[in-house]
Amino acid sequence: MTNNSLSDRVILEFQEKYKDCREDISAVIFTPDNHLWLGTDETKTLECLSGTQANTFADHQRFPIADFIDLPNKSDIEIDIEGMDYADNYLWLVGSHSLKRKNVKSDKTDLENLERLATVEAEENRYLLARIPLVKGKLERECNHPEDASKKLTAARLKKGNNGSLLSEVLAKDAHLGSFLNAKIPGKDNGFDIEGIAVYQNRIFLGLRGPVLRGWAIILEIEIEEVNSTRFKLKEQPGQLYKKHLVYLSGLGVRDLCWDGGDLLILAGPTIFLDGPVKIFRLNDALNLPEPTLSKPTPVIDIPYGNEEDHAEGMTFFTYEGKRSLLVVYDSPAKLTRLTAENGVFADIFQF
Repeated sequence: MTNNSLSDRVILEFQEKYKDCREDISAVIFTPDNHLWLGTDETKTLECLSGTQANTFADHQRFPIADFIDLPNKSDIEIDIEGMDYADNYLWLVGSHSLKRKNVKSDKTDLENLERLATVEAEENRYLLARIPLVKGKLERECNHPEDASKKLTAARLKKGNNGSLLSEVLAKDAHLGSFLNAKIPGKDNGFDIEGIAVYQNRIFLGLRGPVLRGWAIILEIEIEEVNSTRFKLKEQPGQLYKKHLVYLSGLGVRDLCWDGGDLLILAGPTIFLDGPVKIFRLNDALNLPEPTLSKPTPVIDIPYGNEEDHAEGMTFFTYEGKRSLLVVYDSPAKLTRLTAENGVFADIFQF
């Protein structure tokens, strides 16, 4: 049974020159050093905020990802960051791995817009799965492990494949996902689209916004092993390179993933251009799921959404007024009720 447990709001405040990113937030993670890290779907940077007051995150810092990771494309092409997590002194991030269809623009003619809607693009930087050392609140390209100086922590990413990443290359042969990848269906058209990551040791869970198959969403589970200090590859699991977990989210796709102990919380929303519904589900004992399996996670929270605005994109646990709480951030925030005059945007707090 779901509930609406919205209890409060906090302000996320950005530098004036970077304030546009507050309207494109697509991923969030709160780290043990009391920093809030954010990703957007329009840049190649990470945004970092600090808790300055009880209800405000500010002191905004921006970090170009290319300072730590060798990106596939060094131009200004966005990464489309859709998921972030923190585990074992690493900040993890994943791009959508999706194709992009050009959108209609109001200053174009009908004929020009029809041509735009027929244009599908693959942007290399979207196919990024990477980790960056995060030690004592500081991102590093390489550093000693804080508890064992004989070990090195290194920034690294998944190896490239012939078409995108090694992951998308492998999945092109999958019985459920291959047809979507090979037909080149854009992510926002119920095509392949990663929008959540949850890391446990070397196990990485990736939530798919699409495709949704007859109401069943998909969570991929992979393991990694290092090729060298800057690259890793998919580790061979028994007979395969990945696992698939099909989850019934009432026809919704995955928008984010978050650990709650051994359970996996799933932020779920529409796969295509719709506002809602948006819900959080709980997948019990996700670290011990058999495979293959079909699971029906329990809905636990209804998330508010607007009319072509306020699209929930990310969630993370943090402590608010002494209570363990869930922070939810939104893309396309409502200009009148969520944006502030001081370069800020409101995020919602749910008691959990």
